[in-house]
Amino acid sequence: MNFGLGRGVTQGGKMTGHERPVLEENRLNRVGSAQNRRVIPENPFVRFERRDVEQSIGQRFEQQVRLHPERLAVKSSIRQWSYAGLNRAANRVASTLVQMQAGDSGTVALLLETDALLIVSMLGAVKAGCPYVPIDPLFPQERNRYILDDCRAEVLITNERNLDLARQWAKPGMPLVNLDELDLDQEAEDPQRPVRPESLAYLLYTSGSTGQPKGVMQTHRTLLHMVMKYTNGIHISAQDRLSLLSSGSFAASVSDIYGALLNGAALLPFSVREQGVGELGRWLAQEAITLYASTPTLFRSLANLLKGQAAFPHLRLMKLGGELVTRKDVELYRSFSPPKCLLHVSLGSTEMSSIRQYNLDKDTALAGDTVPVGYEQDGTQVLLLDESGRDVGVNEIGEVAVKSRFLFLGYWQNPEATQKKLRPDPNDPEERIFVTGDLGRLAEDGCLEILGRMDSQVKIRGYRVELAEVEAVLAQHPAVKSTAVKVFGSGEDQKLAAYLVAKEDSVPTARELRAHLRTRLPSYMVPSLYVKLESLPLTPSGKVDRQALPTAVQALEDHETYVAPRTPVEETQSKIWADVLGIRQVGVEDNFFDLGGNSLMAMQILSRTEAGLGVELSLQNLIESPSVAQFATLIVERMSAISDEEELLRLLDELEESQNKSSNGV
Repeated sequence: MNFGLGRGVTQGGKMTGHERPVLEENRLNRVGSAQNRRVIPENPFVRFERRDVEQSIGQRFEQQVRLHPERLAVKSSIRQWSYAGLNRAANRVASTLVQMQAGDSGTVALLLETDALLIVSMLGAVKAGCPYVPIDPLFPQERNRYILDDCRAEVLITNERNLDLARQWAKPGMPLVNLDELDLDQEAEDPQRPVRPESLAYLLYTSGSTGQPKGVMQTHRTLLHMVMKYTNGIHISAQDRLSLLSSGSFAASVSDIYGALLNGAALLPFSVREQGVGELGRWLAQEAITLYASTPTLFRSLANLLKGQAAFPHLRLMKLGGELVTRKDVELYRSFSPPKCLLHVSLGSTEMSSIRQYNLDKDTALAGDTVPVGYEQDGTQVLLLDESGRDVGVNEIGEVAVKSRFLFLGYWQNPEATQKKLRPDPNDPEERIFVTGDLGRLAEDGCLEILGRMDSQVKIRGYRVELAEVEAVLAQHPAVKSTAVKVFGSGEDQKLAAYLVAKEDSVPTARELRAHLRTRLPSYMVPSLYVKLESLPLTPSGKVDRQALPTAVQALEDHETYVAPRTPVEETQSKIWADVLGIRQVGVEDNFFDLGGNSLMAMQILSRTEAGLGVELSLQNLIESPSVAQFATLIVERMSAISDEEELLRLLDELEESQNKSSNGV
């Protein structure tokens, strides 16, 4: 069957120059496709039926309130609510929005951290029939301003902590709702505003190839269908306690938030950025988390810090997503999780939520070096297409397309992008087809393996990045003539490298370029290395030939004055930072974030420092002391506080001896 959906097709149905090598490389590196053993959770749960999808999110939540009024619904560091209390608070938000007549022609923006107040705002908005847009206050101001303007926000909900930002970003006359001034414990009835399943529920903004993020529209029906698949796939029950570790502005958070609250379970947000990976381990045990969800990169940091110790007796399932899950991840899962804990892997995106799920237990054997993403789910069919848009056979590589009646509505105010990615199904008017850009292969038993991407969209530490967006923002720097961005490294060591041609008589430093990008892009989209070229290599058709770009290790670094380490602690930290950042050397005056450091790299530095010296520090400490010299000073201060003078001198002598051995190749 030919759907005419091939994305890399040019004249004569041929794949474009920079896409062809990706496909061929994946053909040469095929992973095993043996029969995969299916694992089903054993815990009892109430099945989420297909009929439950045909309602509003608010209706489904109110059913859980009636079933579990006193059960814990959400608990964060600032407050907690039972289901009855959360419903009461959400009704207060909803009634406020109804009085403002919000949602009639625009959206409601939520400028809040990912904690209990964000959850109550989301529920209040959907109960009032208002599409909401989460905006992470930690993201760059220019990006957030763009989102706030693009989503046509009619009301901005915030709290005291972010009120100044809200006042700066709000348009004249835009109503602001400060939740800290709203009595959320006041009695309020469920709103009677009718909300249909096909109504728009929320927008999530994701990386866009035009240089600006684009809003993905999801309805009440598509969200409930996602929750149905998630619930039935891992048996979510009212006895579960789910972690929430990702930002509310990312798609990864949606399944955890609503998977908990639409099943009577408890949702527990935790800020890794503010509290650190070390505290995360203690928190998981203290809060008796049963369902843990994160990217593989964060999980690796946690598992390495725990050194193989199984510390979470209540954990029954771990969900890893956003990146390929490797054999190494499975080994880490086996080493530190309880005996009956399962590992859950899925394939999804901001547009399509989860389309495949795969569960492993401690006895599951892997045929290859990566974990497959599993089997078909209710209401979604996966197609694998060749360059001409035709179905490929079993064990053949093709582009993943999804056929369903539960796909996202499209991209907000962007019909061209919607038409490019969403196609009508010629055989069924109720279904559409979404072309993902992922490369995959089906095993004989129907299990799907993902083998990479065939376009300029990549995943960095679980975050989706359009290389074209990074290039577009970089090209706005006044000293940049042309630019290209590519990924180098593999697995958790993947980073972005920027290649640029500078304008005459104007050669920017890497530090200047990073500062420019950080005002417009979140940290995970800022390249780590910068390579200055005389010209960019081109394909015969005149496009940038990414395959011909020089290796990123040839990148030129800032010509700042290098200051060598002066103490054993500085020397240890300099080497740790260089290793984590993937660069040749780090001077003691160099700034971690100016060198391309990010929060997950920071977690590696913190965990290695704690393991080596027994000194526990937080991400906030590194933010406030971002140079090697400053951070080393803080380490010595902490060591002095926990050790007497003799012990401190002994530790420093051991450090110096260790570094001398390392320098001499011992």
